[in-house]
Amino acid sequence: MGKDQTVLFHSTIFGPIHSRRLGVSLGVNLMPDDGKVCSFDCLYCEAGYNAQGSGTTGLPLREQVRVQLEAKLRQMHAGGHALDVITFSGNGEPTLHPDFPHIIEDTITLRDKFYPEAKVSVLTNSTMIFKPEVAEALKKADNNILKLDSAIEETMRLIDRPNSPAFTVEKVVEGLRQFEGTGIIQTMMLRGMHDGIAIDNTTDEEIYALIDVYREINPREIMIYSLDRSTPEEKLVKVDKDELTEIGKRIEEATGIKVQVN
Repeated sequence: MGKDQTVLFHSTIFGPIHSRRLGVSLGVNLMPDDGKVCSFDCLYCEAGYNAQGSGTTGLPLREQVRVQLEAKLRQMHAGGHALDVITFSGNGEPTLHPDFPHIIEDTITLRDKFYPEAKVSVLTNSTMIFKPEVAEALKKADNNILKLDSAIEETMRLIDRPNSPAFTVEKVVEGLRQFEGTGIIQTMMLRGMHDGIAIDNTTDEEIYALIDVYREINPREIMIYSLDRSTPEEKLVKVDKDELTEIGKRIEEATGIKVQVN
């Protein structure tokens, strides 16, 4: 059993917060504000398991997102507040929103108006990158941060628990190649237990497999990180910073790709 953990964000625009990876970040949640909608059901998801349901409020409309984001940016700008990044994350997978491509366009326009130096970042689990309009929208983001938690099928399915059996490591790696030189691959490192099954994506076998696919994808950057907040599966263990740093060095030396460790 896991913790009865529920959604983190109860609004469409949230923050700004200080992100350990991205700086001063204004968040955009394209999912319901009282439920979760995701194509993964990750053991470590800070927003809890999908079993909590999708809530009652539904997805925010494109126009609602634009109006609320503009109001917040205007308020922050008038107050002289700093902003490093506008980040799409929230209670599930942002690219599932049917108007995601248009919302990205609106966001870039508003960013250019109020905070032209700020970056637009999207945290995605990579399940929707096969839709051309989603892929093109992701390419417009300054930081297109794409999840790949394991290059071994069994481990990926244990950790990420994708809704679709058609989603495989082989397929996602093939899809991620379209972001060569521009995408950022993000990998959660952890170990622990779930339903009596041991999980560890820090073993030599796992790291070698990741190195092979990182080379194949050839992203602009790789981010590796570990647990920061409580998780619905209680028997997960954080990988400490020293070990993460060593893993990062191995990956960077083997691939020649910059690795950011958080």
